[in-house]
Amino acid sequence: MIFDDYKEEAGTFYSMTSDDEGFWNRFIPGNITNKWYAYKITFSEDAGHNVLHTNDLIADPWSTFVTSVNHHRQYHKTKIIPPSNFNWEEDTYIAPEDPRDLVIYETHIKDLVAHPSAKTFVQGVYNDFREAEVGGIEHLKRLGINAVEFLPLQKFPYYEPPFFEETEQEIKNTWNPYARNYWGYMTSFYCAPETIYASDGTLKKNAVIGYTHKASLELKQLVKALHKENIAVIMDVVYNHASHYDLNPLKYTAKDHYFRLDEAGNFKNDSWTGNDIDTSAKYSQKLILESIKHWMSEYHIDGFRFDLAGIIDWKTVDLIKESAERINPNVILIAEPWGKEYRPHGYSDHGWASWNDRFRNSFKGYDPARDKGYIFGDHPKNASRFSLENYIRGTIRNAEKGLFRNSRHSVNYLESHDGYTLADYIRIVLDPEKKFRKIYNKAQATQLSEAELRIVKFGALCLFISQGITMIHAGQEWGRSKIIASSGINDPRAAEIDRDSYNKDNQTNWLNFSEIELNESLFSYYRGLIELRLASPALRKALPHEINFKVYQDPLHITFSISGEHTGDKYDYFISLNANTAQSHEIILPEGYWELVANEDKSGGKTLQTVNQSCFIASSSGAVLRKLRVNKA
Repeated sequence: MIFDDYKEEAGTFYSMTSDDEGFWNRFIPGNITNKWYAYKITFSEDAGHNVLHTNDLIADPWSTFVTSVNHHRQYHKTKIIPPSNFNWEEDTYIAPEDPRDLVIYETHIKDLVAHPSAKTFVQGVYNDFREAEVGGIEHLKRLGINAVEFLPLQKFPYYEPPFFEETEQEIKNTWNPYARNYWGYMTSFYCAPETIYASDGTLKKNAVIGYTHKASLELKQLVKALHKENIAVIMDVVYNHASHYDLNPLKYTAKDHYFRLDEAGNFKNDSWTGNDIDTSAKYSQKLILESIKHWMSEYHIDGFRFDLAGIIDWKTVDLIKESAERINPNVILIAEPWGKEYRPHGYSDHGWASWNDRFRNSFKGYDPARDKGYIFGDHPKNASRFSLENYIRGTIRNAEKGLFRNSRHSVNYLESHDGYTLADYIRIVLDPEKKFRKIYNKAQATQLSEAELRIVKFGALCLFISQGITMIHAGQEWGRSKIIASSGINDPRAAEIDRDSYNKDNQTNWLNFSEIELNESLFSYYRGLIELRLASPALRKALPHEINFKVYQDPLHITFSISGEHTGDKYDYFISLNANTAQSHEIILPEGYWELVANEDKSGGKTLQTVNQSCFIASSSGAVLRKLRVNKA
């Protein structure tokens, strides 16, 4: 069906015919640019369980642009936009040759511009991110990071079915009172940009969005602007499952060609999201590969983080790497290496980086009540002193609890979009009642106590002196708290700390940049750590044998030296981490005068003081010292 206008109820009908290979075809003469099309699909009565019937129109699963309605079904039509004439000028990919040179800032694109404190011109999220006076790019520049990782920007259904109402499809939303999927981990179209973030986007219910193709133009403008600031752009992509409640084209065209199904034709659900894409199937694999190439070629995307990548087959993993590297040899490929299986080791074998949950769980912990990490002065479950040392070295495979062939495959982090923020986790560990306490003064709750601030800084230091790739999450740099905001929704947990804010398009997630002044010293500490790490190759990509751990009686006291020779760093380093909550420790320094560049209070590229012979490390803190290396003739 071809439509001159999206809102037309009846377009021009063209019947299609199937060829000998099963492809349905129809040649349509003339210029149909800027028109819309969709498919009307009927199945024979004996089609069996492997098809889904609907009387609705279905858009092309290979669409590069889609117009839709703000409704849980979306009612998509494919828009035929003209070939791009976007002026990239001299813009190209800026991902470094070595991914360990990255400091990644993970964020939802709207979180950095939605709050009034971001000071935007309210011209659409893509534009606001580019032009904000405080939020968006300006904040990233102020912080000093060199890569941003956006939560999904591929077309997804923002609306879920109305809460506690049964739909025509006999779906009853009993799980989401907000009836929103704010984070976007329910992809409808793998090659099309999300249109609600464009200047012609709206969240008004039942409104048409994507009527013009501004989303495509404005996203390109944003990428170009980020590149001008030497900030690489990483997209979070979801190829393990597809959107669940809308008129998803993969489901309604040929679901047995795209999904893993049981004998009754039901979707398998090892990804825990409602359905599993069969990435090994011919057309799923082709769609994934074409999607990656499209985002790189058309939008200059520098890299990708693959959601629940444990479900992706190894052949597709290799094909993604091969095809992406033909476009950009330095493309960033990061797996969330679980889902159906846990396999960061396998991704390392295939040359990919992975999120390192062992690092996260051992330093921070997994559960604030039952599994506290090293930064709290505890002995983490399933983590010995030797495994902690290995995590600092890059979680290398030939040592205890190792995962990776080398440290360039380890993405170290303490906070991500999933779970509590790092600061909230620390707040709950130190005061368990905060987990369920109603909080009505957010500023008061956000301001860190002396004890909380000490541990937050200690965790940041542990993260930034560890080998591999460093990632932080939006707001981590000032200890933000995710307190469920009042929004007119009957949420019994309103005013409590949230650990799963996927459905809240409100101030629960939006960053309030005015809060930085509440924890200004923490923000300065993160800025200093980022500056120090990016100026110190030895802190991120030293060889394992260049990192030598010292023997101290307290198992919570970890001290080591790093040679900067292999990395070309002009300094050697001496680092001490003291997780003991009650006792300071004296460390004996190697011969010479050392520059203290990070302690429990401050960090950065400038020398705080010069030290020789020995140095005291306060409880729940650490220190980084460096010395100019004298190369032997």
